[in-house]
Amino acid sequence: MQIQRIIALLLFHMLLATSVAFCAEPFLAKLDLWRAGEGGYKLYRIPGIVITARGTILAYAEARRYTGGDWDMTDIVMRRSADNGKTFSPQRVIAHVPPLPRSTVAIERKQGKPDDVTYNNPVAIADKNGAVHFLFCRDYMRIFYMRSDDDGLTFSTPVDVTSTFDAYRPEYPWRVAATGPGHGIQLNNGRLLVPIWLALGTEGNGHQPSVNSTIYSDDDGKTWRRGDIAVPNTLKTPNPNETTAVQLANGRVMLNIRTASSRNERLVVTSKDGAHHWSRPEFQASLPDPICFASIVRLSTKRYGGSNRILFVNPDNLSRSDGKQIAGKDRRNLTVRLSYNEAKTWPVKRVLEPGPSGYADMAVSPDGIIWCLYEAGGEFPHERIVLAKFNLEWLTGGPHGASKRTAAQPAH
Repeated sequence: MQIQRIIALLLFHMLLATSVAFCAEPFLAKLDLWRAGEGGYKLYRIPGIVITARGTILAYAEARRYTGGDWDMTDIVMRRSADNGKTFSPQRVIAHVPPLPRSTVAIERKQGKPDDVTYNNPVAIADKNGAVHFLFCRDYMRIFYMRSDDDGLTFSTPVDVTSTFDAYRPEYPWRVAATGPGHGIQLNNGRLLVPIWLALGTEGNGHQPSVNSTIYSDDDGKTWRRGDIAVPNTLKTPNPNETTAVQLANGRVMLNIRTASSRNERLVVTSKDGAHHWSRPEFQASLPDPICFASIVRLSTKRYGGSNRILFVNPDNLSRSDGKQIAGKDRRNLTVRLSYNEAKTWPVKRVLEPGPSGYADMAVSPDGIIWCLYEAGGEFPHERIVLAKFNLEWLTGGPHGASKRTAAQPAH
């Protein structure tokens, strides 16, 4: 197994070098960043990735120690690359807060032990000014913010921002709250925006019933405010939760949302400012959803890169191997899609991982190269978290648009 990993690492580096020398040639390189059972953890899940203004890659995930479940004893770990993915630092735990009471929802739903500590749902934003903003949750009930000004080498002491979420309680008396996961975005006007979801905690494993929204900061992360509830929990839109966001070329913000709907399609809404007056929710039939987190990111605009391009990734599968007739489908066949018309249609798609696969997050480096950090199965589900690096030519199957591939617009 160790020899295989060394060979894979060498091939990864060879492909990295090739991609620089022949940027118009299609290429795809993959590297395992985390494997189940290593580092004293049963599973690594819920990956996120951002690329800083200086080009440093920050990859982060939940490290679940004993059972691998959502309420397991969990740490948030990060690995960092300052050489375009050639090497990565060893993982380190980056989220620490003083002791807090265990969530009553976890105890009620028999999710873990009373003395377990669950750090969950990490979300980063790579600021245009070079900072990295980072939010995470403790037991799905308290939310913290911290900041790095040295490309993720160190982070500030976490600040409790749960009061921002408490502002929802008169409208929606949540007992479970979470950020993202994945990454947040920075709007053209500098606003920091993070998708969030809230749950009453009375159904399932405590994550339902749920609604989704956004929180935002207009003062560089010093304070955070709540947005309007974007999608309510209804018969048509049951349990909207994990959400990914992108700013469109016209300035509006689109949320692309996971729900528990038996339609198995992604749900979308838009807002002028990413926080208020959301449009009527609409299912997007061109984006099948087995009920799993997905990621959306801008690749380029007409001003930067020659064309409006948006990327989307999720498991593209609507079947179950056990034959059960329920809304949730097998998470497999991770597929990257490309839109040229601001996420209205997705004419290009390519399979990144045909086997078992799950949560995935994407980022785009200043040279237009695409990075995807995702869960992949092997002998069992969630066996690995894989980092894939590829270019537009690989996605489109040839040197499509290569002459126009100047620097991509920074994806925040």
